[in-house]
Amino acid sequence: MERILLTGGAGFIGSCVARRLVGLGKSVTTLDALTYAGHVQSLGPALDKPNHRFEQADIRDGDALRRIFAETRPDAVLHLAAESHVDRSIDSPMDFVTTNVQGTVTLLQAATEHWNGLEGAEQARFRFLHVSTDEVYGSLGAEGVFTDATPYRPNSPYSASKAASDHFARAWHSTFGLPVLVSHCSNNYGPYQMPEKLVPVVVLAALEGRPIPVYGDGSNVRDWLFVEDHAHALELIAGRGTPGEVYNVGADAEMANIDMVRTLCGWMDELVPESPHRPHADLIEFVTDRPGHDRRYAIDSSRVRRELGWRPSVDLHEGLGRTVRWYLENRWWWQAIREGGFEDGRRQGLHRG
Repeated sequence: MERILLTGGAGFIGSCVARRLVGLGKSVTTLDALTYAGHVQSLGPALDKPNHRFEQADIRDGDALRRIFAETRPDAVLHLAAESHVDRSIDSPMDFVTTNVQGTVTLLQAATEHWNGLEGAEQARFRFLHVSTDEVYGSLGAEGVFTDATPYRPNSPYSASKAASDHFARAWHSTFGLPVLVSHCSNNYGPYQMPEKLVPVVVLAALEGRPIPVYGDGSNVRDWLFVEDHAHALELIAGRGTPGEVYNVGADAEMANIDMVRTLCGWMDELVPESPHRPHADLIEFVTDRPGHDRRYAIDSSRVRRELGWRPSVDLHEGLGRTVRWYLENRWWWQAIREGGFEDGRRQGLHRG
C-alpha cells in the first residue's frame, strides 16, 4: 500500500488518516468535495508535502473519478467520504442517499474499472476499504456488544444510508471480485471534529458561556474512540486485512452522554480556571431528544486486535483532555468555520415527518 486514494480526506477522520499516511511516506491523493464538513486546513502539514496531492471532486462524478484513477494509479482506496451527521439526516435524508449510496456505487464502479486494468502483482495487492459505522447495527440493550455477525438494524436515515453502502461494497466483492474490506467504528472524537458533534459542541458552549444541550435524559451510551487510534486501525486493515472480511474498531470505552458532558466540563474547569462560567456543568440544559435516538452502542474489536495487532493507545480521560486543549489552542480553525457561515448553535434533527 504505497499509492493511496483517500476519499473524504478533508473531513474529520479522513484528514487524520491523511496526516498519518503522508507522515509515513505514503503517496496520498486526497479527494474531497469540500462541502460544509470538508476543510483543507484540517490536512495540516500534509497539505503541502511532496507526497500529497489534493483533488476537489465529488464521489458522485464518475468522469472525475476515472480521471483521478488514471492519473494516480492507486494500489489502495480508503473510502471515508460520507454525509455523517445524524441530525442533518433527519432534516435532509436525500442528501445522505445520494452521497452515501449513489456516491459509493459510483466509486466502486470506477475502482473496479481501474482494478480490471491492472495486471499481475499490481492487481493482486489492490485493496478497497469501505469505512462505515457501528450505527448500522441499531441499538443495544444494557448488555452485549456489536460483532461482525450482528444483523443490521439501522434506525436513522444516516445509518440506513451507510448500511446500504455496506451492502453494495460487499456485493461488489462477491459479484465482481473487487478486493473489498469493510470496517465499522464506534464514536470518534479528537482534534478537527466539526462543531456540530457532541464533544466540540460542549467545549465551545462552555467556553462561551452558552447552554450546553444534552438530548433527552443523557443516558444514551456510546463507545468512544480517539480519532488517531482509528486512523492507525484503518492503516492496518487496508494494508494487512483480508478482502471480504469485516473489521470492527472500538476502544472499549463506554460512557453515557451525560457523563461525557460532565467530564468535558471538568476539563474546562481545569484548563480555563479564569473562566467566569465555572463550574461549567451549571450550563448543562436537557433538551428534546432526537427522534429514533439509539440507546446504546458497544463494539467487539477482537478481530482487528487479534489478527492485526491493533490496540488503542489513548484512554478516554486522557484523550478528552488532549481534545479540549486542542480546541482551546486552535481557535483559528473553528472560528474560520463559523465565519464561513456554519451555524453550530442551531438545533437540527427535530423533523418528524
